[in-house]
Amino acid sequence: MRILLIEDDPSLGHSLQSWLQLDGYAVDWLQRGDQAAAALDTHDYHCVLLDRGLPGLDGDAVLQRLRARGADGARLPVILITARDTLADRVQGLDLGADDYLVKPFDLEELSARVRAALRRGAAQATPELRHGEVALDPAAKRVTLRGEAVAVTAREFAVLQALMRRPTHILSRAQLEEALYGWGEEVESNAIEVHIYNLRRKLGSRFISTVRNQGYGLAPA
Repeated sequence: MRILLIEDDPSLGHSLQSWLQLDGYAVDWLQRGDQAAAALDTHDYHCVLLDRGLPGLDGDAVLQRLRARGADGARLPVILITARDTLADRVQGLDLGADDYLVKPFDLEELSARVRAALRRGAAQATPELRHGEVALDPAAKRVTLRGEAVAVTAREFAVLQALMRRPTHILSRAQLEEALYGWGEEVESNAIEVHIYNLRRKLGSRFISTVRNQGYGLAPA
C-alpha cells in the first residue's frame, strides 16, 4: 500500500518515512503543500499523512482541495499530524475533512495503529473483497484466503497480489508492480518482484499467476 506523507520538518519526515517503510508501506514524502496535487494526480494512494503548517500551501488548504477532487478524493483517508493541540484546533481539523488527528510529539507505534485503522476504514468504503477463482483478498482486513482457509502473506506479497487482483484481466509489468511496493527514492531490489511472485505461487498454487514473456505478470483464467 502507498502512503503520501506531507511534512516539512526534515528530521521528522525522514523518521516517519523510515518507520512506515519498516511496516511494509511504500511512502512518498513531500515537504511542500503545493506539491500535493501533482503527486495525487500521478499515483494512487491509500492514505495521506498531512502536517497543517506547510510552506507553499498550508495543510488545511491541501485537505480542502483533496476533498473537492470528487469521489476518490472524498474517500481517501487523511490523518492530520500537527503540533496544534487545542480542542478548537482538533475540531477544526476534523470539520475540514480529516479522518483522524494526531498531535506532535506522538509515539510511532500509535501512528502505525492510526494508519492501520484509517486503511481499514478506507478499504471498507472504497474496495469490496476481491475474488479470483478460489482465492479471496479482503483489503480492509488485509486478509488472503484460499478455498476459505487463511493464507499468511507478507505486506509486500499482499501488495503485489492486490495489484494483480484489482486488474485480473490485465498484464502488469514489473515496473507497475514495483510502483505498488516502493516510494520515491527507495532502493528497488533487483529481484524483489520475482521473489514475491514465487512465494505467492507457492502459497496459492503454481498456476495462479502467469508469466507473460517480455511483458510481465497476470492472473491465470479463473
